Amino acid sequence: MKKGKLTLVAVVLSGSLLFSSCVGSFGLFNRLSSWNQSVGNKFVNELVFLAFNIIPVYGVAYLADALVINSIEFWSGSNPMANVGDVKKVKGENGNYMVKTLENGYSITKEGETASMDLIYNKEANTWNVVANGESAELVKMNNDGTADLFLPNGEKMNVTLDTQGMLAARQATMSNLMFAAR
Repeated sequence: MKKGKLTLVAVVLSGSLLFSSCVGSFGLFNRLSSWNQSVGNKFVNELVFLAFNIIPVYGVAYLADALVINSIEFWSGSNPMANVGDVKKVKGENGNYMVKTLENGYSITKEGETASMDLIYNKEANTWNVVANGESAELVKMNNDGTADLFLPNGEKMNVTLDTQGMLAARQATMSNLMFAAR
């Protein structure tokens, strides 16, 4: 009886690794690592790092991410470690941007400005939409056949495959439309 349960647990854990095919964001491990880097100076950080490796805090966090949290993120489409309301500072070509995590997407504001742009995921329609100045527009619709419909700035819709070739075609289409709009 004991051997049967152990075999079942081994099969389930192996399946979660083999069938998820998702690297995942490793939110728990990264959050723990970020906390350690903010504790103090580099000597304190090193002591905490060594202690967390001796006690295996890092190992347990990594294992929990790999076996449970990343699998949940893959199958459900949402990261259980993502905190609604978290704000990250991102450096862009035109300055710094503040990215706030929402329940269904992200709100992006340029540092020093009040106007924001929201990227909202509509789970029922399986689309990502942009909302700015009270107006909403579809950006991408994920299809069940391994493709996505990309809504271009000129109003056209482009179907792309979710691979390198599809992403290259999408990039070329959006860049050519931006170049055309700039003329």
